[in-house]
Amino acid sequence: MARGDLSDEQWHCLEAVLPALPVMGRRPRDRRQVFDGIWWRARTGSPWRDVPERYGPWETLYSVFRRWQIDGTWARILQKLQVKADAAGHIAWEVSVDSTICRVHQHAAGARKRGTMIRAGRARTVCRPSRPNHAIGRSRGGLTTKIHLAVDSSFQVLAAVVTAGQRGDAPLFTEVMNRIRVPRPGGGRPRTRPVHVLADRAYSSREIREYLRRRQVPHTIPEKRDQAGHRRRRGSAGGRPPGFDREKYKARHTVENRIALLKQARGVATRYDKLAVRYEATVQLALISQAL
Repeated sequence: MARGDLSDEQWHCLEAVLPALPVMGRRPRDRRQVFDGIWWRARTGSPWRDVPERYGPWETLYSVFRRWQIDGTWARILQKLQVKADAAGHIAWEVSVDSTICRVHQHAAGARKRGTMIRAGRARTVCRPSRPNHAIGRSRGGLTTKIHLAVDSSFQVLAAVVTAGQRGDAPLFTEVMNRIRVPRPGGGRPRTRPVHVLADRAYSSREIREYLRRRQVPHTIPEKRDQAGHRRRRGSAGGRPPGFDREKYKARHTVENRIALLKQARGVATRYDKLAVRYEATVQLALISQAL
C-alpha cells in the first residue's frame, strides 16, 4: 500500500457504501486500486496522465471518476456516510457556515463558454457547458472559485456549494442551508434543521435572520458595525439589537479548521478541473476520504 492510500479499515468502511457491482459485462478492475488512484490524483493535484502505473491505466480512473460524477454516485456515497455518522450520534447539529477561496489553475480556465461554435468536419455544434461560467470568477487575485460549507461541531460537513469566487456569502446562505439533508436510517423525512447556526459578520442581514427565525433555528451572528450604527441612529424605531453570545460564537472555529483540513487535498486547494461539476466531485471525493 502506497503512502496516502486507504487503510484496510478505511476501505472496509467505504466498501459498505459503494454501489453494487454490475451483474453482466466484463469484470471491472479492482475497485480499491481504482479508488486509491482517483484519490491520489485529488490529493496531489496532478494531471490524470501522471497517475502512477500501480493504480492502472489513467483512462480507467478518469472514466470511473467521470461516470460516478454524472450519475451522482459521489454525492450518494457522501450522503450514506452522513447517515451512518448521524445514526452513530456523531452529528451534534450545531452548524457553522463559512466559505473559502480557491485559486484556479490556468489549466482549468480553458473550458468553452456558452454559445461557442466548434467545427467537427463540416458540421457545427453548440457547446452547452454544465454551468454558464463554470464557477470561475475573476478578482484582484486572478481566477478563483469559492466553496461554501456548512460544518457540524463534530467536523461533519453537511453541505457544500461551489460558486464563482466573486460571489458573496450572504446570498448563498439559503442555498447552503437547503443542501443540508440527511436521511434517517429508519425512514421518514430527512433531517434538515440544525439546532443552532453560527456565522460571521458576512452573514449579518435581515433576510438571513428572518429566514432562520421562520425555521425556528437559534443563531449566533455578530451584527455589522454599519448596521448597528444605523439602528442606533433610528432610536426606538431601530428595534432591539440582535442577541449575541460571545462564548457561543467561539465554537465557530470548527468550520475554519474543517476548511484547512479540506484544503490538505491539493486538487481542492488549487482547482485543476475545467468543469464546475468535476471540481464539485473532487470536493466530494476529498470529503469522502476524510470522513472514513
